[in-house]
Amino acid sequence: MPMQPDLLLAFVTYAFVTSITPGPNNTMLLASGLNHGFARSVPHILGISIGFAAMVLGVGAGFSRLFLAWPSLYTALRVVGAIYMLWLAWQIATAQPLQDTAAPGRPFGFWKAAAFQWVNPKAWIMAIGAIATYAPAEGGGVAVIAIAVLYAAVNAPSVAVWAVFGTTLRRWLTDRRHLRIFNIAMAVLLVLSLYPLLFGHAA
Repeated sequence: MPMQPDLLLAFVTYAFVTSITPGPNNTMLLASGLNHGFARSVPHILGISIGFAAMVLGVGAGFSRLFLAWPSLYTALRVVGAIYMLWLAWQIATAQPLQDTAAPGRPFGFWKAAAFQWVNPKAWIMAIGAIATYAPAEGGGVAVIAIAVLYAAVNAPSVAVWAVFGTTLRRWLTDRRHLRIFNIAMAVLLVLSLYPLLFGHAA
């Protein structure tokens, strides 16, 4: 059964707001656009959107029930995700300009970005919220697939805005000192984004 127009509009709004608002993915894309340019950030963008769509499919298939049955599993996911995000923050803080090809901080590839979604607690919250709220009970697997595809279609251009914004900032941050300050600020924001995920109420 297809999604009703009012429910469809509500879901698209949900997908847009959760995709474009600040978070770990968007913070990293902003830094990637600045340090590596938009073209080299495209695999990162696609990895986020397609990897997240795969997560939505997994949640719809029943992965979320694992968290209900074993709450400690979600706690472990948060810890692993936090450690990984701290490592990513370090990579951003120490990234070098594009012309310094020997420097660390290469842009995320497709598979790395897709895999990151599975250790990103915010992505789990978004996926579970989408399925629990917007998947029609009588829709079955078709409804879950439709939600995953639609979410990816909304998510890709939404997160791409952050890479574009980062690319635009390259003109204003040609000074290496200013670039380093920006990268450190992005790393700090990424670390701060862990607070509500680790210590706040998941919502």
